[in-house]
Amino acid sequence: MRKLSELIVLIRGGGEEGSAIAYRLARCHFRVCIIEIDNPLATNRGVSFSEAIYDETKMVEDLTAEKTLPTLEHIYRVWRAGKIPILVDPEMKVKPLIKPDVLINAMMLKRQTNTRITDASLVIGIGPGFTAGSDAHLVIESKPGINLGNVVFEGEAEKGTELTEPGEENKILAEDAGIFTAEKNIGDSVVAGEIIGRLNDAPVLAPISGVLRGILRSESRVLANIELAEIDPVNDKSDCFIIRNHMKLISAGVLEAILMTLNTSE
Repeated sequence: MRKLSELIVLIRGGGEEGSAIAYRLARCHFRVCIIEIDNPLATNRGVSFSEAIYDETKMVEDLTAEKTLPTLEHIYRVWRAGKIPILVDPEMKVKPLIKPDVLINAMMLKRQTNTRITDASLVIGIGPGFTAGSDAHLVIESKPGINLGNVVFEGEAEKGTELTEPGEENKILAEDAGIFTAEKNIGDSVVAGEIIGRLNDAPVLAPISGVLRGILRSESRVLANIELAEIDPVNDKSDCFIIRNHMKLISAGVLEAILMTLNTSE
């Protein structure tokens, strides 16, 4: 096992949760690499490193992710520049190249994935869809509430529902599959009933007044029930570009899981 300062962490998913984790671990001097699909759908794009897949780079607070090629040369070049490498690699072809000590699945699919407990010395799953001791060594609780960010040693994380998770009334979900065209941007103020975009030809209306904390990229192809946008009733534009407290709790749980497992006296 490498020294803690040399540990390589591979994160699947550069959305809001994966980005919060990547941010904390990179700040703690772990070598973090993010892998994504070629067309990630992040709603809260102001705090999602996955935007670098489209724009080549993405800064979240004071750290930058840079899109790069899946080679050791390119990944280490980004690390030496003090940035987080992110690459399109849904099949994890880079895994045998960088040989991660820790693999974190932060795709937030809420279902079983192809992540295996043998993928790294420590495999961590975020939220529902993983079973500690089966397809992951540890699971981090992602459901809002008193247990948010806790490390789960046995079994699964709690399964949340739209009816019980706070803040769901602020989210706008696709009523059907199709093409979403945005007519507003992140940080824009909206009033209840205002059109923020269109799904195919149907207008998408703001359910409450506030500021658009998140909205999908325009011309995104979506499935039914995919989150299209999120409105923050606080109406503070700067909040759209700051990692939220509950994401920090999840990332703190990941850091705790890594340290309690790998930072031993042996």
